[in-house]
Amino acid sequence: MRRRLTHVLVVVSAAVLAAVALPDTAQAAVPGAGPPPSSMASLGDSITRGFDACGFYVDCTNESWSTGGDSSIDTHYLRILAVNPAISGHNLNDAKTGAKAVDLAGQAQAAAAQQVQYVTIEMGANDACTSSETTMTPVATYRAQVDAALAALKSGVPDAKVFIASVPDIERLWAIDRGNWKAISVWSVGGICQSMLYRATSDSATDSARRDRVRQRVVDFNTQLAQACAGYGGNCRFDGDAVFNYPFTANQISGWDYFHPAKIGQAALASVTYAAGYGW
Repeated sequence: MRRRLTHVLVVVSAAVLAAVALPDTAQAAVPGAGPPPSSMASLGDSITRGFDACGFYVDCTNESWSTGGDSSIDTHYLRILAVNPAISGHNLNDAKTGAKAVDLAGQAQAAAAQQVQYVTIEMGANDACTSSETTMTPVATYRAQVDAALAALKSGVPDAKVFIASVPDIERLWAIDRGNWKAISVWSVGGICQSMLYRATSDSATDSARRDRVRQRVVDFNTQLAQACAGYGGNCRFDGDAVFNYPFTANQISGWDYFHPAKIGQAALASVTYAAGYGW
């Protein structure tokens, strides 16, 4: 299911929801959005698989921010279902826990074969969040892999609407739990995201500089996502770094691995991404 814990995707940025309800994100459809789709597929990694959102080290696809059916999360699928009942049961999760950008084209080909009308993409933190800084995916390689996936969609489902979420700010995750000894132990023993989380308590110049470089790699990935989406044309929307810039809190992180979104984190992700999307 997973390549290694070091390749399990970092929790996505989420809303500040400690004790308050999610904000109302109702909005008019954006120009060119077209009618709400009658089918959809989600591409991505462990975040989109809902990993750790319902239990210990398991995929929880019903809790996925995109294609999940959990009413407490108010996913993209459920928001569209509310305005277009024809999408009922046509919510396909093609993501895979542990996936990296190199896997995205295969997922896109699956979505194209399914002839869906709406595709969400969340991919890239595993490319930065690796066993060490030196094993991160080069920016040019990442872009080529994203372009290959978009080409598969353009060829197979040219009329489908595509939404691309930015890669989360994984340095923010470190900052939130760096003082939590349980989190630090899990990160260390599990070898989780050592490019960022190695020596998590250290404030040395060397470790600080490494974290900054890893964060910059995420920034560079997001620049490539924005450019790739713009090049795709009117059927693609990038979130404008909404996920990357979104604050999150410790209670939104899974207590199993202190890394993935808990259910409340998935709900926040659904809220912030849908608000940045097509507005159906």
